[in-house]
Amino acid sequence: MAAKRTGEKYYAIIEAAVKVIAENGYHNSQVSKIAKEAGVADGTIYLYFKNKEDLLISLFKVKMGDFTAGARHELKDLKNPFTKLARLIYLHFNRLESDRNLALVLQIQLRQSETSIREGIAGPLKLYFNIIEEIISAGVESNAFRQDINRKLARQMIFGTMDEVATSWVMSSHHYNLTNRIEPVYYLLARALAKDGKIEPFAI
Repeated sequence: MAAKRTGEKYYAIIEAAVKVIAENGYHNSQVSKIAKEAGVADGTIYLYFKNKEDLLISLFKVKMGDFTAGARHELKDLKNPFTKLARLIYLHFNRLESDRNLALVLQIQLRQSETSIREGIAGPLKLYFNIIEEIISAGVESNAFRQDINRKLARQMIFGTMDEVATSWVMSSHHYNLTNRIEPVYYLLARALAKDGKIEPFAI
């Protein structure tokens, strides 16, 4: 019988997997390395996870779940769609910059993974997409954003922009702060969405 996916050991294994996969790459990260980093026996991993693939998917679900829950909490009392957009960009970039190992796993390792892994992370990613789509819908319905916006395409472009900027940052050989990109990205996206070019100044 598998252990419940909760508790100190479960999260220790998740954090160990982030570190080991970031340092070695997914395919070179043996379960034994992750177990050693977590301070547990190899067999303990299999009490919580079916295999390494299941561990990577679970890692994404935990981290993305925490992020989306936190983002919803941060955004729930904001009324202005431009402010919501600015705050989301801030949250996205700040989270990745605060944990470079996690950024390496999310931006690099998950992109090189098997189809089954990509399918496994689709659910949690959709929850994040929903947040972006809700911001777009709020902007259109409040008449702050253009009425002719294709909402799905706009969501793809907003996420794609943030994702590409983050990937370029994590892969760069030159050190710079990802958070310095928050305001420029906001203005680029806000101008594309705004009705009659009228945007709110950057504010989070």
